[in-house]
Amino acid sequence: MKIIAYIYTDPLLDASPGEINWEWDVERVYEDLGKRSQLVKLLTDCQTEPPDYLIMRHLSELGDNVEEVSDRLNQLEAMGVRVIATEQAYNSGTDHLRADLLKLLQEIQLQQRSNRIRQGHARNRLDAAPPPGKAPYGYRRGKEKYIIDRTTAPVVKDFFEHFLLYGSLRGSVRYLGKKYGKKISVTTGKRWLTNPVYRGDTAYHNGEIISDTHIAVISRDEAAQIDRLLRRNSRLPSRTASAPRSLAGLVVCQQCQSHMTVTRVTQRHQDQEYLYLRPINCPQHPKCRAIAYQEILERTIAKVCCDLPLAVAGINFPQLNTVKNSLKEAIATQQEILQKLPNLVETGILDPETAKLRAYKLHTEISALQAKLATLPPVNLLSVAQAVSIPQFWLDLSEAERRFYFREFISQIAIIRQNQDWDLQVIFIF
Repeated sequence: MKIIAYIYTDPLLDASPGEINWEWDVERVYEDLGKRSQLVKLLTDCQTEPPDYLIMRHLSELGDNVEEVSDRLNQLEAMGVRVIATEQAYNSGTDHLRADLLKLLQEIQLQQRSNRIRQGHARNRLDAAPPPGKAPYGYRRGKEKYIIDRTTAPVVKDFFEHFLLYGSLRGSVRYLGKKYGKKISVTTGKRWLTNPVYRGDTAYHNGEIISDTHIAVISRDEAAQIDRLLRRNSRLPSRTASAPRSLAGLVVCQQCQSHMTVTRVTQRHQDQEYLYLRPINCPQHPKCRAIAYQEILERTIAKVCCDLPLAVAGINFPQLNTVKNSLKEAIATQQEILQKLPNLVETGILDPETAKLRAYKLHTEISALQAKLATLPPVNLLSVAQAVSIPQFWLDLSEAERRFYFREFISQIAIIRQNQDWDLQVIFIF
């Protein structure tokens, strides 16, 4: 008994399936990628020495339309070849009603229509064209790429700059509504901050990203800092990212393991207010007492000035530089391959469509490497740590600015209680 198999893969839509376990003793596998030259050979071989069975995944692999599928299926069955489609429960050796086959062909027709639409989108991806749909706010659709909308892009740019300055998503959303009358939700604001389009990249529904396809609203350095701010804010308790006080969300009572909130106390008929940090959910009896906000702030600044340079000095910068250099070399290698593709097309080694597929894959790999590079700490961390280790630096800042810098370096501030006295431990992010 002779059994053969056939595999067709459209490179625009799917990756090659690799080794397939047919659960049959297959003598030969004919495999096509893009064109059906092996299918033509299969039909020719069947005329001289027809096999007993032909196994495939879907009948739709026999052609690009229902007419081709039906014609080749009839050819095979006329030669006495039993066709089995493993993923469609089709076996020509069984008694199929004509209505069942017609229904199957109708399904194939619908699937192929869907595939043609997907192929159109895939070709757009190969040309780095924008995906279908409305352009993000701040852009408009051009013929082949997104184009800056000069009336709305400044609004988006101002939103990003406000977030970079204060590190508060909700605050930036409120700022946008107050200054421009542009009301957006916090969810929309976060979507803007993470949208690759504003970074000059094009993202597709399959999660793949191609870098540098159009003019960006923010630079790569700004995008990397936004990502760091978002990761930092995600570790904080809800709504503390936009709190007006710089220590909000950072302080934890080590004794009761409760986060501490800023409370404001005033006296009747007096304008002066007093700020305290007290545990939110303290299970102790009696409860852990509140501590004056200003005292914790002053000790935090002193700790940062003393301990931050030591913490940064403990980072293995040579190893970090090795990782960065490795990523940069990988990016450079991929870019060199990209530059060679036109010559390979000219010499006939690659056809234009294959070259486009290869270029698309290289672009997405470069984008992934750039994303990894952006997550690493900035190179100038040592010099920044030295600059912010001066007490006067912190005292000259506003609370909002101080909040930004605290959260750039600090993961948590733990209050260590010692009878009636207390001390604190500053835990840095790195």
